[in-house]
Amino acid sequence: MAPLITNIYTADPSAHVFEGKIYIYPSHDRETDIQFNDNGDQYDMADYHVFSTESLDPAAPVIDHGVVLKTEDIPWVSKQLWAPDAAYKNGKYYLYFPARDKQGIFRIGVAVGDRPEGPFTPDPEPIKGSYSIDPATFVDDDGQAYMYFGGLWGGQLQCYQGGNDVFDASWQGPKEPSGEGVCALGPRVAKLTDDMRQFADEVREVVILAPETGERIAADDHDRRFFEAAWMHKYNGKYYFSYSTGDTHYLCYAVGDSPYGPFTYGGRILEPVLGWTTHHSIVEFQGRWWLFHHDCELSKGVDHLRSVKVKEIFYDKDGKIVTEKPE
Repeated sequence: MAPLITNIYTADPSAHVFEGKIYIYPSHDRETDIQFNDNGDQYDMADYHVFSTESLDPAAPVIDHGVVLKTEDIPWVSKQLWAPDAAYKNGKYYLYFPARDKQGIFRIGVAVGDRPEGPFTPDPEPIKGSYSIDPATFVDDDGQAYMYFGGLWGGQLQCYQGGNDVFDASWQGPKEPSGEGVCALGPRVAKLTDDMRQFADEVREVVILAPETGERIAADDHDRRFFEAAWMHKYNGKYYFSYSTGDTHYLCYAVGDSPYGPFTYGGRILEPVLGWTTHHSIVEFQGRWWLFHHDCELSKGVDHLRSVKVKEIFYDKDGKIVTEKPE
């Protein structure tokens, strides 16, 4: 499977259908001398491009709309414009992004534009009460929007075990709870205000359950526990929350009846690829379902130089996500 984008290195693709086209909002990897470490310092991204295509046929052109937002445009940001997402509501397009503030703490910002390809004008401050990384915005059928977010280790999610407004610096770095009987830390979710620029309710933890017990997935269950890369989509009235397991390199999903969860683990949707991180999005386009993700094939395994790819996925009669078309 060839990379979808080859003119620059791109990762963490958030794909959406706007105005009958696929728009892709990835992070933009760049060369750096920073050595690989578990804090993710080697992911030294400084701007965002937007891409679009009218078809997912391999021969179809993918248009690079250029830089739509960069570090120096955003007053509160110090560095690391990591995995973004986008949404549309009330005639406006919204670009959501995580970055470190001037104190080195990850927050989530929003920028607004009139077109899906931007340009986007950032709000001068991050979203109040936001923290950690990997924002993913889901607009439900009733028009209510939700933001899912969070990432362990360098993403700092583990630093908030004392509450949404308590940053415990002693948890910085590749540390997370572990041990017998300890539950995995869950991603976060909050409703968005009607103008899509603030949280409308208290940030809450998303619970992911093990199907065999109905209990929360254990912290030491690294094959199934949430690590980063939240994504939400809806299929046949069910909410599908998908995510990366991080150090075991799987993409997994869980299913629930509410955008708040709880969600019951459903299985894997992608096995490990070349490269450390796995980050994705799932979108329906022209009557088919597509998984956008990335790997390091184009850079021959350089971990911080990744490339977006896409593959078709399917659902079986029970609503399970499968990678081969059911008979």
